[in-house]
Amino acid sequence: MTRSEHETETLIRESLDRLAARAPDGEAVRDALARAGRKHRPGARLALVAAAVVVVVAGVIAGTQAFTKSDPAPAASRPVLGYSPGRLPDGFTEQYREGGPGTAPQVRRWFAGPAEIALSAYSTADPEWSRTALRIASVHDQILVHGRVAMVTGDTGGDALLTWLADDTHVLTVRVGGVPDARAVAQRIAEGVTTEPVGVRGELRFGALPAGLAERSAAVRGTGPDDASTELTAADPAHPSVPAVRVTASAGSPGVNGATPVTVRGGQGFFLTPKNGEAAMVAVRLPSGRWLTVAGPAPEAVLVAVADGVQLDPSPDYRWLGRATS
Repeated sequence: MTRSEHETETLIRESLDRLAARAPDGEAVRDALARAGRKHRPGARLALVAAAVVVVVAGVIAGTQAFTKSDPAPAASRPVLGYSPGRLPDGFTEQYREGGPGTAPQVRRWFAGPAEIALSAYSTADPEWSRTALRIASVHDQILVHGRVAMVTGDTGGDALLTWLADDTHVLTVRVGGVPDARAVAQRIAEGVTTEPVGVRGELRFGALPAGLAERSAAVRGTGPDDASTELTAADPAHPSVPAVRVTASAGSPGVNGATPVTVRGGQGFFLTPKNGEAAMVAVRLPSGRWLTVAGPAPEAVLVAVADGVQLDPSPDYRWLGRATS
């Protein structure tokens, strides 16, 4: 495949991913067809059926990336992040995405050497962010972003944090670190933010979780596809900000010297007891040669159960890692 063909294929796949993220669910389509069938002539019904077929075909295309096992519900391990920046300063490449269910933060990060730019979205339903409008109104250092009042903090040593409400339900922040004239850079980035969605599709999904645990977040990171890793966290719903288990798939060995042999996913795995302030960990080599680890302040049986339930995605999306935002 030539470079041009590869780039074309990538653009087509990204467009399909965006369409799939915005497509209505099957129930909505069926309800619309049922209502239309009672009101419209046969020709109109045929037009509606044709439109529904387009939606179904789009779903089939997106479904070519489906898991080898049935997807669990809720589907928090493949979140969609709702915001994208415009053009960033030259040299920055995206190396991190994170999201999750409910009020979980949405985070995207770009790096250029030690310099970093982060775009984050928070829910106003989260108590920590529910009073952001009042905080913005109380500070003197205010600017306008998309016609809304925003506040700026920092701008010392090349660091700045700009905060504003994108709408009534989302607080956005742009953090710039290690960049000259950070305040001006943060404002330009904020003005360019759009509601273009992007996905987080790593190589792992949670299966059935032990009682008392719920999905919390999913993240993908790396300087490029070759060193990509996926990380999932689960927590007690009563304390969602404190991860109870952290699941990672990566190429690097977690170090299992002195570990206790234990059966994980039907094969040879390892259990490392907590030491030096570190959490307990279960590790196992996957058929791909990569390592799956499950760590946290939980009993061995819980860590093993989480590892056994994890689903592997045969076609993770790591293409965006190490790429610049145009």
